[in-house]
Amino acid sequence: MAELLTIEEAQGLILERVRPLPSERVPLEAADRRVLSESARAAVDLPPFPSSAMDGFAVRSLDTPGRLPVVFRIAAGTPAPRALGPAEAMGIATGGVVPEGADAVIPFEYVVEDDNSVEISASVAPGSNIRARGADAQAGEDVLQPGTLLGPAQLGALAAAGVAEATCAARPRAAVLATGTELRSPGEPLGPGEVYEANGLILAAQLTSAGADVTRLAAVADDEDVHRDALERGLESDVLVTSGGVSVGPHDLVRRIEAELGVEEVFWRVAVKPGKPVSFGVRGSTLVFGLPGNPVSSLVGFELFVRPAVLALQGRADPLPRFEPGRLEAALKRNPVRDQLIRARTRRGGDGAIVLEPLAGQESHMIVRAAGADALVLVPRGDGELPGGAAVDYLRLE
Repeated sequence: MAELLTIEEAQGLILERVRPLPSERVPLEAADRRVLSESARAAVDLPPFPSSAMDGFAVRSLDTPGRLPVVFRIAAGTPAPRALGPAEAMGIATGGVVPEGADAVIPFEYVVEDDNSVEISASVAPGSNIRARGADAQAGEDVLQPGTLLGPAQLGALAAAGVAEATCAARPRAAVLATGTELRSPGEPLGPGEVYEANGLILAAQLTSAGADVTRLAAVADDEDVHRDALERGLESDVLVTSGGVSVGPHDLVRRIEAELGVEEVFWRVAVKPGKPVSFGVRGSTLVFGLPGNPVSSLVGFELFVRPAVLALQGRADPLPRFEPGRLEAALKRNPVRDQLIRARTRRGGDGAIVLEPLAGQESHMIVRAAGADALVLVPRGDGELPGGAAVDYLRLE
């Protein structure tokens, strides 16, 4: 039997076969969680004029200290009618246009105001509390680079720089198919040997969080014709993710029928626990993933292999899982031949480090136990155990 692929080898084979999707123009209001495919450039200088960083008084620094008449009050959005003259002050709101002639703003709390004049007791340095024109960005300058995921801060930056639309990769079209005669929808009565179908919902939620437009196909029984019809429909998408039917039992039909439908299998089985019997193939530009039927295996397999592909389709600059450093709270036994992903809860230790508490019940069917986890701890293959306090890498579960 062929040696199992490592996680990294499998991820490499997947990303080699990803071709980013075409681009489209997207209004900023609809661009949240989209990925830029072209640089976004500022339409204006930001700020577009010298503006005040404080509520206070615009002055000439050479006139301080001293007593100055207040000749005008500048509201945000309303420039002063004239330049500031010698030995004058103008009241100014945060964000207001600093008048010509002024080179500093002194906050209200540092002056004594009386009878429409201000007493300034100390010298004010030139440039104090003034936001220079173009200090944040200049017109024509790149605000964000291709591959950037647009979240609240990025959308705010584009809007402030006058960008009304962003060029983004199209959202991948993804289909999810759960297989198994034993599956029933939640709310239906269960017969002998039947279980409620959860994987389709899990995978649809994960795909949506990765930026895909998701079609959840109806779960199918272990019947060749029914499998073939559902898989043909799923293969019309950019990504097809199946759950169950990828092992070697007599009712595991997915891989064989996909091959009959023209799917080229790139790999089957990875040295990871849970999730060893994961499969990956392609048909044309469609990426085809077969995940195991146990819910936790399906969840973990998605994070390791499917999410990076969906992100790469959108041109993400960093599609691979972002593992972070942490510290084990309790010892974990290592598997001699497979890397393990252990469900855990995080807390912050007294030294500021993230401490990871492994959960009881790590079997791959225990999805209720897994619901209490907010992290997956990577336990590299090997002999013996990782002791409590050991440094480990972990993956956040959102």
